[in-house]
Amino acid sequence: MGTRTVDETGTETGTGAETAKETERDETAVDTMASEEETGTEAEAQDGTGTEREDGPSGVGQGAAAVVSAALGLVSLTGSWLGTVAAARETLVGQLETAADAGVATQVKEVYGDAWQTSALWGGLFALTALVVGVVVLARPAFGTPGRTAQAPWIKSVAWAGVALGVIGLLLAVLKYTDVLLGLPATG
Repeated sequence: MGTRTVDETGTETGTGAETAKETERDETAVDTMASEEETGTEAEAQDGTGTEREDGPSGVGQGAAAVVSAALGLVSLTGSWLGTVAAARETLVGQLETAADAGVATQVKEVYGDAWQTSALWGGLFALTALVVGVVVLARPAFGTPGRTAQAPWIKSVAWAGVALGVIGLLLAVLKYTDVLLGLPATG
């Protein structure tokens, strides 16, 4: 049998069989902690459904591109600061280049018509960019890693929204540029 001693800190220590039991408990505690760490690592490697996920691209870039596509489509419909500045510049150029004794039709076309078309042009550029980015996001899984073609449903939805807004914006820009939609008023 072993003997027990109390050290200066008040902790009991044993020798013999008791020391062997304490050593086994310590080893068991270390094994339990290692097991918990492995379980935590496995839990980190699983998604919310309990299935293991593959290491690789998370789709963050595709999600961001889909959101950018939808935002650009919305900007093409509502107008942008860049389009507004370009239209104002075109108005100023039209005012400077138009003679004071020019006819009303010439003044309206030079001052307002060119600015209207410039605004339509910038809206069309934003719409075309939204359309291209949305299509690239939707087509990306086909050109990605073989065997990993799954794309999050929200990414597809937002990309389709960007494509739809891009198509609508492009159609409206073409109609606006060609004066089919809200053309300049007749001057006489």
